[in-house]
Amino acid sequence: MILSVFTLFHVLLSILGILAGFVMVLGLLSVRRPETWTSIFLWTTVLTSVTGFLFPFHGFKPSYVVGMISLIVLALAIYALNGRKLEGGWRRTFVISSVTALYLNVFVLVAQLFMKVPALKALAPTQTEGPFKLTELTVLVIFIILGILATRRFRTEELRAA
Repeated sequence: MILSVFTLFHVLLSILGILAGFVMVLGLLSVRRPETWTSIFLWTTVLTSVTGFLFPFHGFKPSYVVGMISLIVLALAIYALNGRKLEGGWRRTFVISSVTALYLNVFVLVAQLFMKVPALKALAPTQTEGPFKLTELTVLVIFIILGILATRRFRTEELRAA
């Protein structure tokens, strides 16, 4: 019972983080940084990664690596934003690390969908099949494009109030 409530909390944090992250990225693309959405994204994504480590341990899994990488890029984003105030190259660091953290959350979402949704699980039961790999590759390409566009737009224009 407690584990299912904790799992629901973890999933809700993750979904809220993903939604807030997309709002934040849209802001970056329009040379704005929506402060509230940025804060929601950063903190829910940190909490998503941290709570991922609190599930019962059944051996070291790739999810631990993703969680550690996520926490590192989130620390960079938070430092660039709060510690360095997006000055100089820290603006680029913020954008790249934020988009990377959002990508990692979406990467995990796709993996979870392929594990839990029966129709997707039938397409890729071991997550080594073509449909899974193609989906994850498509997500990666989309985030690379978003990252490049956001970095260029957010870097070359003056920051407008959001």
